[in-house]
Amino acid sequence: MGAVGGSIFHFSKGTYNSPNGARLACGMQALRMNAPRIGGAFAVWGGLFSVFNCTAVFVRQKEDPWNSVIAGAATHGSLYLRRGLGAAARSAVFGGSLLALIEGVGIVLNHVVDESARAQPPVDDPNLAAAAAIAAGGGGFQASNDFQ
Repeated sequence: MGAVGGSIFHFSKGTYNSPNGARLACGMQALRMNAPRIGGAFAVWGGLFSVFNCTAVFVRQKEDPWNSVIAGAATHGSLYLRRGLGAAARSAVFGGSLLALIEGVGIVLNHVVDESARAQPPVDDPNLAAAAAIAAGGGGFQASNDFQ
């Protein structure tokens, strides 16, 4: 996601800031120059997030959305430690808030999809009823005593 978005952004920026005759070449050059930096930053963020997420699961002994929120806050805070404790604290609050927002939207969407799937009435199909009877071991026909 970061590599694709970063590539599109830097290619667009390179083509916009280049002379008319060399827009495509300059866009590709900007993409090649910035791709390793964007890819590396995304890899570091993803690696730290995974470490903090697994640590939160181990410490809390639960698998729930709070682990992602904790991991997001810890990841953002640790990446900004070089700029000081104040910047790290602000970044941790921002990262935790961002991950809380993402997890909240995911929970709401899961709830809406679950409710819509549960709200559909069952379909009365005689073929399904016959298939269920056969699967239960009932055979296809019911015997009657009318012909004796």
